[in-house]
Amino acid sequence: MKPENILEVRNLYVKFPITGGIMLRKKGEVKAVDDVSFEIKKGETLGLVGESGCGKSTIGKAIINVLNFATPDTEISGEILLRTEDKEINILKLNNRKMKKYRGYIQVIFQDPFSSLNPRYTIGQIIGEPLSYHSKLNRQERKERIEYLLVRVGLQPEYMQRFPHEFSGGQRQRVGIARALATNPKLIIADEPVSALDVSIQAQVINLLQDLQAEFNLSLLFISHDLSVVEHISSNIAVMYLGSIVEQGRSEDIYHNPKHPYSKALLSAVPLPQIREEKKERIILKGDVPTPLNKPSGCGFRTRCPIARNECSVKKPEMTEAGTRHFVACPYYNSV
Repeated sequence: MKPENILEVRNLYVKFPITGGIMLRKKGEVKAVDDVSFEIKKGETLGLVGESGCGKSTIGKAIINVLNFATPDTEISGEILLRTEDKEINILKLNNRKMKKYRGYIQVIFQDPFSSLNPRYTIGQIIGEPLSYHSKLNRQERKERIEYLLVRVGLQPEYMQRFPHEFSGGQRQRVGIARALATNPKLIIADEPVSALDVSIQAQVINLLQDLQAEFNLSLLFISHDLSVVEHISSNIAVMYLGSIVEQGRSEDIYHNPKHPYSKALLSAVPLPQIREEKKERIILKGDVPTPLNKPSGCGFRTRCPIARNECSVKKPEMTEAGTRHFVACPYYNSV
């Protein structure tokens, strides 16, 4: 594992079983994540983008090691390496008891601020719960920590005694961010953290995350389907399609000079302000996204790709270097 990395995902596969019949025997499988590899450096943000159902959130759940506990028959292979202060560990080899020691290193900001907070808990209890499991602070120290975090996310300390239903969506998401920061994590997984918020509130939450990242030296895995949001916050971007990463590189390279046909189609759909003079040609992909139950052979994108060839159905394309720290899973990307 490279010393500058906080997380490395290597050749990750996640397969969910499909059962049926009286005996609930396995009838098939869903390849939710298909040979995914990436790395996140200390203090940097990786934006993971793609359409709904492409496997983004499944990767996040694999990193926090909850898939096997939720669905015991899930098949997971590969490596997820996390660097702590004194060593590196493969998260996938840890059982629930051993993983508890490292849960404070990785925290999650969830998509829906309306359902991710326990309505029966006060705000103080919600933020303080991780501290009771992952810290040795006494009651007074926990109270001071909660008050400090509330101020840092733009809320008042006296909000500790209120309940989630008394807050707006943006305020609830700020509470979720404070909860994620409670244990001083090294890595935060932000799973569509602004998609349920009004556009005017989205910018506030994104700016808050950037400020907190700089202050606490956090690494972020930012999962989203909105490329404009990802480009604003991410150091690097990985584009996913049907369980696989098809392109990854620096944010400015992916956003301004995409190579893969799918990345180009995604970016062509991002609206530009009217004050810009340049015009983008909208790329309309043919057909629907194939089901993960029956993925196309070879390249998963070939059934919708405008430059697909017969060879694309034979073998899954490997990552090709298209520039400095820029990789694309298409041998024919230069033919466009």
